[in-house]
Parts: sequence; structure tokens; C-alpha cells
Amino acid sequence: MKRRVPVRGGFGAPHSGVAVVRAELEDPGDADACREAALSLLDAAPRSSGALTDRLVEKGYDSATVNQVIVRLKELGLLDDDAYAQFVIRSCASRMMGARGAAQELSRKGVDRALAARVVAEASEAGVFEECAWELGRQVARRTEGLDRDVRLRRFWSAGGRKGHAPDVLSAIAHELFQ
Repeated sequence: MKRRVPVRGGFGAPHSGVAVVRAELEDPGDADACREAALSLLDAAPRSSGALTDRLVEKGYDSATVNQVIVRLKELGLLDDDAYAQFVIRSCASRMMGARGAAQELSRKGVDRALAARVVAEASEAGVFEECAWELGRQVARRTEGLDRDVRLRRFWSAGGRKGHAPDVLSAIAHELFQ
């Protein structure tokens, strides 16, 4: 029988005021139960191996058991950090994010730093983030048409900064679109 112990407050606690519930398992070393929990989590949403590891340990599974399950899921092709990182980059691009914003998103999602840096660099070389910055600039230009030039520029720079675009790219776009 599982006993649930509520854990409240602290750094990283949900901001909605809902208590995090940490389960105390009968056998934290049960690889079959850990695998089932991992598959259930992956069924709910794609995850990186880092995020999946964190969630399984949070559920109360032994870290050695979790690592064993993660390795097996990778062997079976059910867990692919590279494909997941590419998925996150596409998601970031659809939200017109820049390289810095995409790197932060990958970090937040538990992707390994080296992999995140490589994937962001590949996307940068392909021009993904520059095109996102241009699209953001065109969008802000349409929305702010008729406003004072300084207001338009301020809104564009604010949006670009929040999305994590490089200042040199934003400067070139501002010069071109907001003359």
C-alpha cells in the first residue's frame, strides 16, 4: 500500500498553492514499477532523460533503479534526448524565441547542457533564430503601426529581449523595419 505524504512550500514548490505529493513506495528498488511509472510519464508528455529521472526520483524510486530504467528506455528507443531537444527547438521557433530563450527552455526541460548547446548552435547556423527575430519584428511593426517611432522601437526591443534574441540581430531588424 502506498502512503502519500504532502510536501509543502520551499524553493521550487508549485506557485498555484497546490501541495506536491511525494509517494512512499513499498519497494523503491522495484524496476518493473519504476518502468511502468516512466512509461506512464512518457505517455503523458515527451520528456528528456534528465526530467524523467527527476520525476521518478521524486516519486520515491531508488536512483540506481531509475538509472537502470532510463538506460533501458534509451536502448529501446523510447527515450531520445536528441529528438526531444529538436522538438523543443521547433516549439521555441514557433513561439519566435531566440537562441538564449531556447537555451533557457532546454535547460528548464532538463536537457543536458552540452546537448542543448549543440542543438541551439545548429539551429543558429541554420538561421532559425534570425528568421524568428524577423517574424517577431514584422509582427510588432504591424501591431504598432501608427504609433510614435520611439514607442514602436521600445515595444520591439522589449519583445525581442523577452524572447531571448541577440541585440545585434534586433538592432539590424529595428533599423530596417522601424525607420
